Amino acid sequence: MFELSDQEFSHFQRFIYQAAGISLVPTKKSLVVSRLGRRAADKGCRSFSDYFRLLSSGESPGEVQTAIDLLTTNETYFFREPKHFEVLRKHASAPRADAEPFRVWSAAASTGEEAYSIAMVLDDCLAGRPWSVLGSDISSRVLAKARNGVFSTARTSLIPAPFLKRYCLRGMGPAEGTMMVMRGLRSRVEFVQVNLNASIPPRVGRFDVIFLRNVLIYFNQETKKEVIKRVLGTLKPGGFFFIGHSESLNGLNEEVTLKAPSIYRK
Repeated sequence: MFELSDQEFSHFQRFIYQAAGISLVPTKKSLVVSRLGRRAADKGCRSFSDYFRLLSSGESPGEVQTAIDLLTTNETYFFREPKHFEVLRKHASAPRADAEPFRVWSAAASTGEEAYSIAMVLDDCLAGRPWSVLGSDISSRVLAKARNGVFSTARTSLIPAPFLKRYCLRGMGPAEGTMMVMRGLRSRVEFVQVNLNASIPPRVGRFDVIFLRNVLIYFNQETKKEVIKRVLGTLKPGGFFFIGHSESLNGLNEEVTLKAPSIYRK
C-alpha cells in the first residue's frame, strides 16, 4: 500500500470538497489510504500523486465518480432512530385537506435502508392513499445497491416482525443469509443521484417530510448553511425535517423550529 504524504492528502481534501462539499479533517487521512490505495494500484498508479493526476486530467470522468463513491461514508441500517419513524407515522396519518401524494425524501439514502424503512411505514399507515419516497445520494455505487433491494439479514434486526413478513423475502439456497425487499414496495421508491452541494433539480419536487441524517457532520459551517437552505426549500410548510442526533441546526437556519432532539418542523 502506498504512503500518503501530507501534501497528497491536501490534494484529496480539496478534491472531495470541490466535488461534494465534504471537509476531510486530518484524522481522516487513514480513510483516504484505505479507500483509495487499492483503487490507485488497480489503475496502474505508483503513488497517490499519480492517482490524483489521473483524477485531475479530465480524461476519466468515470474514475472521478468512482473516487467520490469510495470517499463518501455510507453507514446506515433499517429503522435507525425509531422516534423519527413514530413522528413520520403520526404526521402521515393525520387528516389532510388535499389529495396530493404524501411525499418523503431520504436525502442521504446510501444503500437504501432508510428509504425502504420509510416506505414500509407509509404503506402500513396510509391505507391505500397515495404516497411516494425519493431516495438520493451522491454515490452512484450505493444507489445501484439500493435499487437492487437485497441486504444481509444481519442488517434487518430492527425491522418489526410484521414488516419483515409483509415486505421482505428471505433468501434461500445460494441467497441464504440475505433478504430482498418485495418488488411491490421497491416499485414505490425512486432512487436518483443528487449532489446536495449543488442546485437541487426542480424535478425533485416538494416534500411533507425530509430525512437528512448524519450528513451535516461532514460539512463546514458555511456549506452546512447552504445545504440546509437548499434542502428546506423543498419542504412544505408544516413538514418535518429530521437530522442525526449528533447534529444541530443552531445558528444555521430559522425556517424550522426544534420540536425534539433532531426533529424540526417548518
